[in-house]
Amino acid sequence: MKATTPKPKSHKKIEQAQSGTARAALLGVSDGLVTNVSLILGVAGAGASPGIIQVAGIASLIAGACSMAVGEYISMRGQVELLSSILEAEREQLRSDPGNAKAILRDVMIEDGMTPATATAASQEISRDPEKAMAVYARGKLGINPDELGSAWGSAGSSFVMFSLGALVPLIPWFPLRGGTAIVTSLAVSALAALGIGAYLGNTTNGRWVRAAARQLLVLIIAAGATYFIGRLFHTTIG
Repeated sequence: MKATTPKPKSHKKIEQAQSGTARAALLGVSDGLVTNVSLILGVAGAGASPGIIQVAGIASLIAGACSMAVGEYISMRGQVELLSSILEAEREQLRSDPGNAKAILRDVMIEDGMTPATATAASQEISRDPEKAMAVYARGKLGINPDELGSAWGSAGSSFVMFSLGALVPLIPWFPLRGGTAIVTSLAVSALAALGIGAYLGNTTNGRWVRAAARQLLVLIIAAGATYFIGRLFHTTIG
């Protein structure tokens, strides 16, 4: 019999993507960072006082985190319900036609590296337990792990927390600092955070962390620069 041990790293990435929690965390921290640095610099460019900038930044953090959490909950809930309906339909099909179910399981295990003789014997054994048979079929044929459909609440919570953390980065310098120093510091720490997020994302996906870090930084600079110059265009004294 050929080895059938899966590649741990690949399977871990698939399960994380399916669960939604890791995806929500990465999107949340990235969106929080870009959203708040853009808003803060836009308001600063318009000539707002530090107090107004602080209030605007906090309001953006809370509103954005809540919005992201609700969006992730609805999205993940829909995904879980869709996957559950697919699994239920396939489970009923396997239950209604035991002979075909054994043939399907046999083909799945052959594709996974087993010899035909071993796959036939294994499919006979596994088909006696409907839930085990469904798990093997779902993973091998559908690419779905029935035990890892994802958590809507987990994704929502992860998104809320990570968006808040990302949004907090450009806001912190505005409490001890003022004026141009606060603007430069806010942008600098946000740039460092963007590089870290991009590098981590690149390293956990295709390994091209330098390109991913540069891309994340570019997005931040474009967004922050655009809102800052728009704020300067409509410059007025606020607060």
